[in-house]
Amino acid sequence: MRIITGIARGRIIKAPDGLNTRPTSDRVKESMFNILDYHYSYENVLDLFAGSGNLGLEAISRGAKKCIFIEQNKEAYNYLVDNIKNLKFEDYCQHYRQDAFAAVEILAKRGEKFDLIFLDPPYSKGLVEKSIKSIYEKGLLDDNGVIVSEQDVNDVLPDIIGNIKKVRVEKYGRTAIAFWSKEE
Repeated sequence: MRIITGIARGRIIKAPDGLNTRPTSDRVKESMFNILDYHYSYENVLDLFAGSGNLGLEAISRGAKKCIFIEQNKEAYNYLVDNIKNLKFEDYCQHYRQDAFAAVEILAKRGEKFDLIFLDPPYSKGLVEKSIKSIYEKGLLDDNGVIVSEQDVNDVLPDIIGNIKKVRVEKYGRTAIAFWSKEE
């Protein structure tokens, strides 16, 4: 994996071997960010289920001012911390080794709002829907913000969760990327 563009263009992002993490491929990431950069602006990013930080680090490289990374798995979290250091992004990043839903509670209590939230949980466990519901209930998504979820192409998601509506879905092999924003 690598950073595709921005201030860290071409730099390598390391991830643990094995099936515990499933990093977003460069091809899927590039397509995702092409859509994001054309339709949305983002400065304050949350990378929930961050893994090695692939998505949030790309957002920082492209100009985001801040990214909060949440990852529970110890090995993936250690890679995340190393990637932040290797890219010299410490001034832009906060990272926590914690359960995603506990983190949502804490971030809400701190009054955090995000204009871009990445959700890339383990596939086929209902975690995308549960995460969006929690984000909606805790008010973490800025009014003009977007959630980008990655899931298996066969996972069935509702079109709307609370006031957060699925506005676009792109499919890449077995991976689907959905874009969600608040209903107007």
